[in-house]
Amino acid sequence: MARKTWTSDSKDFRSPLGEDYRTLRARTLKICRALVKAYPDARIPLVFSTPHELLVATILSAQCTDLRVNEVTAVLFRKYKSVADWAAAPLGTLEKEVHSAGFFRNKAKAINESAEDILERFGGKVPSTLEELTSLRGIGRKSANVLIAHAFDGQGIIVDTHFIRLSRQMGLTGELDPVKIEFALMELLPKRHWSSFSLMRTWHGRVTCAAKKPECERCVVAASCPAAASQGDITWAAKLPQKKKGPRSR
Repeated sequence: MARKTWTSDSKDFRSPLGEDYRTLRARTLKICRALVKAYPDARIPLVFSTPHELLVATILSAQCTDLRVNEVTAVLFRKYKSVADWAAAPLGTLEKEVHSAGFFRNKAKAINESAEDILERFGGKVPSTLEELTSLRGIGRKSANVLIAHAFDGQGIIVDTHFIRLSRQMGLTGELDPVKIEFALMELLPKRHWSSFSLMRTWHGRVTCAAKKPECERCVVAASCPAAASQGDITWAAKLPQKKKGPRSR
């Protein structure tokens, strides 16, 4: 999928709220700064000590809680010490060991095959670029961006369920496809903010803007969010909350 590049004078750009590119970009950056200030100690909740351990944990995290993933990996990381260990693991054994993380057959296969690819094509070292990571069997753009951001201190937009929901609620994009959402946000934020914005959005989705009961009244970005006035409903037709004007000077 080709990424489209917008500029401040793009005539065909339209956000869900009808903003032009410059206005939406400024609002997105304002949201980013507010979230970074609100969650200064936010960290990725997956426990790992090497890039490959994070790769395994990320595969297991699909449709599974971070708590459960950390419980499973606490045992696995004591047993499997190297990429070669993971590649040599019998698939049936691995399936049993990751069973409690759900979708155990697919996850065991992805872990096993990605380890084989790393051994055969990258000398046993986890690659660090998006193109190389997504060339591994079982690794998509989301997982690759997690590795880039948190194993290699790079920059990537990590589009998880929280990110998709909040991006739409905040009127930053009307897309549903994760790749299109990723590309859209890449155009709205300076690259230096990609990873931190992704992490803060996830924390915000868990701590304040829960899907079932968002706490809009205490939300740090309520003034920049069109859904705040309707307690989390996606109301793109609505205007952004307007600041109350004080009495005129006489």
